[in-house]
Amino acid sequence: MAGEIRTTSSPSGERDEGSVLLLTLGYVLLALAVIFVCVCATDLYVAQKRLDALADSAALAGADGFTLAARDGKVRAELTDAGVQDQAEALLVALPGEASITAAGTPDGVTARVTVATEWHPPLVSVFVPDGVPLESTATSRTALR
Repeated sequence: MAGEIRTTSSPSGERDEGSVLLLTLGYVLLALAVIFVCVCATDLYVAQKRLDALADSAALAGADGFTLAARDGKVRAELTDAGVQDQAEALLVALPGEASITAAGTPDGVTARVTVATEWHPPLVSVFVPDGVPLESTATSRTALR
């Protein structure tokens, strides 16, 4: 029969109209949840990489805060905890952002070790994580003159 529209019925005799709409709505909500998680995970990854780069830069700046010392006829570059701290803080002040130095110093007089920290807040609906997620990164750098 041409032009005839058929409707299907369930075994109980009820019509199945509207079932597809509910299923589609469920899949849309699932897709939005997956997109939300992916966006937040990507933003967290990028924030950690930026903090890693900032820690590397601060350690490199700290390693440039050496003083030259002449002992036994040899000239040697020496780092101090205060020199590393001052250089790393000067770099962080010059750059935008909310990172702070949690530790800066030299374990052996030729290596600068700097630890920076910040808090990450999700870009979408940060109501779920109001205090943020603490991030921390540590980097080391050695002086060019040993």
